[in-house]
Amino acid sequence: MPEFAEYLSPEKQDELRQIAAAIVAPGKGILAADESVGSMGKRLQGIGVENTEENRRQYRELLFTSDKCVSENISGVIMFHETLYQKTEDGKQFVDVLKEKNIIPGIKVDKGVVPLAGTFNECTTQGLDGLSERCAEYKKQGAQFAKWRCVLKISKYTPSYLAMVENANVLARYAVICQQNGLVPIVEPEVLPDGEHDLETAQKITEQVLAFQYKALADHHVYLEGTLLKPNMVTAGQSCAKKYTHEQIAIATVTALSRAVPPAVPGVTFLSGGQSEEDATINLDAINKYKGKNPWALTFSYGRALQASVLAAWQGKKENVPAAQEELIKRAKANGEAAMGKYAGGVQGAAGGQSLFVAGHAY
Repeated sequence: MPEFAEYLSPEKQDELRQIAAAIVAPGKGILAADESVGSMGKRLQGIGVENTEENRRQYRELLFTSDKCVSENISGVIMFHETLYQKTEDGKQFVDVLKEKNIIPGIKVDKGVVPLAGTFNECTTQGLDGLSERCAEYKKQGAQFAKWRCVLKISKYTPSYLAMVENANVLARYAVICQQNGLVPIVEPEVLPDGEHDLETAQKITEQVLAFQYKALADHHVYLEGTLLKPNMVTAGQSCAKKYTHEQIAIATVTALSRAVPPAVPGVTFLSGGQSEEDATINLDAINKYKGKNPWALTFSYGRALQASVLAAWQGKKENVPAAQEELIKRAKANGEAAMGKYAGGVQGAAGGQSLFVAGHAY
């Protein structure tokens, strides 16, 4: 009879499974507030606010101190390293502020994309060195889950076999390290929306990328019940001349997932991928309305699509904090309804319906 090396104890498996299940509880999703210093600078620049540590702290405090009703739809928050250790103006740790609202703190652990040699401008993600030690420290600080983003591009020659294998294995290695340290890994192989490709191409590539990903997770003995997937929705390229309906996007997305994602995975937390706030919500709603083979919770892990109206309302002014917080609550509620296929539509924010697409998005 074959013997298998012990990977996770039953107690660790239970802990990871419970955290993952809580994150994707019905009607709840994730606020991705893990922008790096540089990316946060671009957000602040858009509203004429200087990119200082104090301004970044004030903005994150605005998000995290919103009325406790926000926890009805936000189950977890992904933070950047700097943010995990910051405090409110009156000295309370952000982690404790979130915990008091029954919101689970999370942490971005990758260190950004780097070029992948021998490819047509493809990339991989760095940060594995010292990751176990960092994860142990983040767990001690109060984080319960982590996120790592890899990026794949659709073009005539990409994604290449090398890029799909490399990024899948990097994500799998990260996932193992997280689980060994008690953090639920969110696995994020993002297929970028840049390009002229149609919906059918996006679906095929997404299926391929996910197939490589779950092969790698199996190879690395990752405990799937203690993971979450953060993929792109299947949408046509931003420059595609043909326009598709929300229902077509939903069918393509659920079909791609059903062909590649094992039912053991408890939840799929979509990234917004540069869609407008309203489009991201309507597409999530359409995905949950589609009666396909979807054994997982299908919810959100949005950054720009939860924050664009918050920033527009705030403008860096203290007197605007209540209005900005109201925008977050409103958008979170809309996406919570969409995660259950119950969004009625028409919830417009201070950012309007503006596109949030950023070419070659990196942070």
